[in-house]
Amino acid sequence: MTTASTSSYKLASAQDLFALTKPRVMSLVIFTAICGMLAAPGTIHPVIGFTAILAISLGAGASAALNQWYEHDIDAVMKRTASRPLPAGRMERETALHFGVGLSVFSVLLMGVAVNWLSAAILAFSIFFYAVVYTIWLKRSTPQNIVIGGAAGAFPPVIGWAAVTGDVTAMPILLFAIIFFWTPPHFWALALFVNSDYSKAGIPMMPVVAGRQSTRRQAFAYSLILAISAIAPFALGMTGGVYGAVAIVLSIAFVLLSLRVGLSKTENPAAMSAEKHLFSFSIIYLFALFGALVADRMVFA
Repeated sequence: MTTASTSSYKLASAQDLFALTKPRVMSLVIFTAICGMLAAPGTIHPVIGFTAILAISLGAGASAALNQWYEHDIDAVMKRTASRPLPAGRMERETALHFGVGLSVFSVLLMGVAVNWLSAAILAFSIFFYAVVYTIWLKRSTPQNIVIGGAAGAFPPVIGWAAVTGDVTAMPILLFAIIFFWTPPHFWALALFVNSDYSKAGIPMMPVVAGRQSTRRQAFAYSLILAISAIAPFALGMTGGVYGAVAIVLSIAFVLLSLRVGLSKTENPAAMSAEKHLFSFSIIYLFALFGALVADRMVFA
């Protein structure tokens, strides 16, 4: 006999399950992982390389699903997330949890069995870091959530590198540092003009806790550290001139845009052109920088 609770259970659609993986965010994860793999010394069989990227993609999707499972309540009150499957009522929370846990286990086992266990271990830690350290612990408890939590998004190029070489050297650590220091100005630029969303949801993002002016100054400070991190591989002789030239030009542009944000006094989100320009450019910056890394490897290999 079918109970009322069983009959009312919502069967998730494939489209909503895919939405749980945050495909737009996953595209950046996949790209930086591929770049880490292509920049690594040595070669990897195309089938194994494809499997590694698939495992990283599934791991990223698992993290996103677990994030949305836990944050269903705050997603419901934020304008930009209210249409996600859980807050919109198109999926049960248990479905998101089971989907996220299942993808996590499968992605790590796939990476370990098909590629190597070092890359699998880093992938497992990155999932744990995003789902538990960032989502459950940091995000609702400290304005440093994005700073510390940025480590979660910095692992993909390290995993890609380890998939090829079976080790982690100074270069992948620098690639990690680039994404780590890129994350605060990128997300704070967004937070500055969607501040009301975070405030309504009770999330202690930096603009909510410290105010917009302090956030702007900190974003500029991180942009300087980012520039140093981005140019470091060239300065230390780990890359050639192609990457060096692109890193210098892009980093100068990033710092200048961050300075413009730092000097801004605008309080009206609709008029925050400097913040919106920095946010948009930050995405281009990371894609172009890692693309230059691969191009440099091809030229000087």
